[in-house]
Amino acid sequence: MAGIGIPIYVYIYIYVECGSTSNPCRGKVVGPTLILLPFVLAGVVEWPVGALVYCFRHSKGRRIMAHPVTVVYPCVSNAIPI
Repeated sequence: MAGIGIPIYVYIYIYVECGSTSNPCRGKVVGPTLILLPFVLAGVVEWPVGALVYCFRHSKGRRIMAHPVTVVYPCVSNAIPI
């Protein structure tokens, strides 16, 4: 019996930030695309933890859930020159 091959599709998402004044084309592609992965990974871990903590301590839970936006995103964004 012959094996059936399962096609594997790889999707590459490209995000564009328009209106940037850091270059003459007024657009960014590399930065927003690379920022997506660490932002999503931090969100997957920290948002459920923050929701659980929010049940007991509201301000601490909000800080945990805001961590990807306030710390991870700016840190990775500043590391990419373009």
